[in-house]
Amino acid sequence: MTIAAILRDKGGDVVSLPRDATLGQAVALLAERRIGAVPVIDDGSVVGIVSERDVVYSLAAHGVAALDLALDGVMTQPVQQVAPGEPVIGALSLMTRRRIRHLPVVEGARLVGFVSIGDLVKYRIDRIEAEAAAMRDYIQGG
Repeated sequence: MTIAAILRDKGGDVVSLPRDATLGQAVALLAERRIGAVPVIDDGSVVGIVSERDVVYSLAAHGVAALDLALDGVMTQPVQQVAPGEPVIGALSLMTRRRIRHLPVVEGARLVGFVSIGDLVKYRIDRIEAEAAAMRDYIQGG
């Protein structure tokens, strides 16, 4: 079970913002897409992530003026990322250890997807349920 399998089901469409976009633009995108984080891209590479948590920290530190700040100053960096061939369990372990909820999926230097801890947990549960159903069918049929 690899990250690539999740992207096959989920799709690799990823919204992103440039580092000179404002926090206000990021908030609008998060709300419009109903997502918890967005990767920040510079020259085709992921240079940061802006999450709901970053929004809250920035607002607490700067008040409403934070909405006019460039993402370069408020994004989480450096970015933890995974390759498509990474096992799901390895990505879950990384997210748990680092206390993060979103990971860019990068092949070479190119962003090919974005997964959340919810995506990974759902995939694991679906696999476990499929294995349990196969086991029940085997036991009942034999």
